[in-house]
Amino acid sequence: MNENHDSDKVVVRGLRDVAAAETKISFVDPNGALYYLGYSIDDLVERVCYEEVAYLLLNGKLPNKNELDDFRAQLISEMNLPEAVINSIKSAPLCSHPMEVLRTEVSHLGMYDPDRDDNSEKVYRKRAIRLVAKVPTIVAAHHRLRINQKLVTPKEEFGFAENFLYMFRGIPADSEEKIAIDRFMTLHADHGFNASTFAARVTASTNSGMYSAVTSAIGTLKGPLHGGASEKVMLMLDNINTEEEVEEYIQGMLDDQKKIMGFGHRVYKTEDPRTKHLRVIAENLCHRANSLSLYSLCLKIENVVHEKKKIFPNVDFYAAVVLNALRVPKEYFTPFFASSRIAGWTAHIIEQYQDAVLLRPSSKYVGEFGRTFVPIENR
Repeated sequence: MNENHDSDKVVVRGLRDVAAAETKISFVDPNGALYYLGYSIDDLVERVCYEEVAYLLLNGKLPNKNELDDFRAQLISEMNLPEAVINSIKSAPLCSHPMEVLRTEVSHLGMYDPDRDDNSEKVYRKRAIRLVAKVPTIVAAHHRLRINQKLVTPKEEFGFAENFLYMFRGIPADSEEKIAIDRFMTLHADHGFNASTFAARVTASTNSGMYSAVTSAIGTLKGPLHGGASEKVMLMLDNINTEEEVEEYIQGMLDDQKKIMGFGHRVYKTEDPRTKHLRVIAENLCHRANSLSLYSLCLKIENVVHEKKKIFPNVDFYAAVVLNALRVPKEYFTPFFASSRIAGWTAHIIEQYQDAVLLRPSSKYVGEFGRTFVPIENR
């Protein structure tokens, strides 16, 4: 009999601390640090642009000036979409969440890849550049079409993150907004074996295509326990009118055993290292937009939650405030996350192709054995 076949297996719920593969791309230090290819995020975030980070993730080194100029030119030249994809975005129901549209159109893009039958490493990197460029374009195009505005084409003189915000809003970013969107995207570029990255690697491990793997990642990121948390943070902030209401609101959530979105982290034992940078960006943007009341509300929530639960805000909490200050509607918060993380996803997909092993974990069966079959006419 097979009753005891799985009895010696140990189940690790949520795969906590299980190393499923090796990676050189990023390291999430539980003590409160994040590294991209060995560089501390603290050393990168105020000294490089998002294009440099994307180049680093895809090529394993920071670019020199000529390499950066060439890479930026490649990205901007790829910030366009096939007409069929634009028409598909137009036909999406108005009730569709932007992440549903993004998931669908990335899959759609795979049909129009000019190198679709070439799976060499050189083409993998070309394909990654296309996806890094086109994911933000899909997000921007969906927003523009949904509000009945013309699509905006990128400007060669703009940086990549700056172009994304310009194509999304239809107006150029000012100097502080350029800094904010560039640092936002840099801070979201990669983060170890998080749920969406792992989903992408599982798909890639079957030797499925890059578009399929990224589609898997987008579907995973949509969940409110992962990338969708920032949208939920904004809903919470909208529900609290004054600082005086914070304690009662948070206590009510705790009494109802509800998760406080934007707080706590699966890995970090201390504050998420990205939070301190996003907090500064949020403060600067709120100060100039006369929205300091919102920033003060965030500080109050942060203090109350830490006092009651001893947990810190994660990347989603102040990311929501930053995007709100940049006049991005909350339903696009997660698509902006995806538009940043696409660099990390594609880097991990390429690394998984190089590893060339199928990710296929086992399970512990806890069901029945030996049930008696009954023909349908006797059931």
